[in-house]
Amino acid sequence: MIVEAILDATPLPAHAFPAVAEAPSAGVFAIRHTVSERETSALVPHANNIVILGWIDAIASLHGAHAGAARADLATAGRMWFVARHEVDYLGEAFAGDRLILATWVEKLGRTSLVRATRILREDGTALTRASSRWALVDLASRRPTAIPDGVRAALLGAQG
Repeated sequence: MIVEAILDATPLPAHAFPAVAEAPSAGVFAIRHTVSERETSALVPHANNIVILGWIDAIASLHGAHAGAARADLATAGRMWFVARHEVDYLGEAFAGDRLILATWVEKLGRTSLVRATRILREDGTALTRASSRWALVDLASRRPTAIPDGVRAALLGAQG
């Protein structure tokens, strides 16, 4: 899966991307991404569902890193985000060369888990994907949920590009 370009992306300031109707007024984290040929399927030349799920994971990872919860740091501390559920609505296709906005924010924050919204749009604001994902912070030794640190909680709710 090709996500290196996403993981190296620079976050966008809120005024630099189309408004997402259901997004909160603060805490939206977004990046630009241009679909590469390598991200399209051989038989049907569009970004397939596995690539799109990779984008959803990559923007979550980048948002976490900007909030002070980079996956490498979490792993060193014996913790990691685990996906409990992804719900993805595919609303349109993305093709090689399409310039996209990937946006994410935390919709609900519990003691050990969160629900993250993700939207993938064309730069003109056309919605291509709507996703909701539940992530749990897990202690790697016990494999049980663990509390999300207060600093990470605050940063996730306020992290913007």
